[in-house]
Parts: sequence; C-alpha cells; structure tokens
Amino acid sequence: MTIERIGPIDPVQNLKKAGKTAKPKASDSADSISFSAEARSKAEIYNATELAKSAPAVRKERVEEVKRKLQDPSYISDKLIDTLADRLMEYFEIT
Repeated sequence: MTIERIGPIDPVQNLKKAGKTAKPKASDSADSISFSAEARSKAEIYNATELAKSAPAVRKERVEEVKRKLQDPSYISDKLIDTLADRLMEYFEIT
C-alpha cells in the first residue's frame, strides 16, 4: 500500500499567502441621521425640565399679594381683563 501526498507538507503554507486587500467603496451620499418620534418627544421633555430647573424661584410674598387681590371682587374689571389679554397675546406672539 502506498500513500500519495494530497497537498504540501506544511499545511500552514497556504495561510501564509496574503491576498489583495479590498479598498473601501466610496459613497456619493452624505452621512445622515434620523431620530424617532419617541426620541424627539423625550428631548422636548428634557429641554422643558431643564428650562423649569433654571427658572427663578417663586416669590411667596408676590403670590400671596395676588391671591389677596383676586379675593376682592372689585379687582377683576374689564380693564384688567383687557390688559391681561393683551399681555398674553404679546407673550404668545398672537397678533
């Protein structure tokens, strides 16, 4: 019985041969990113929370003064309502 050689004596010899490296494909499109609706919602909540944290502290004496004024029925007048409406429209930029 004779045993014939199938391949080279050193089986690692095939692994030593280096092939050509592939170059990365150039892309014509620019990189982009998109956010899910959930991520946008959470970002809005985070921004609102940070804005509230950075707001100035509530002045208790001013709040008490306004509460006292609102208890007086003569305080709420048409002039006050018009002034308040005008200020709200300016604040929300409604014209």
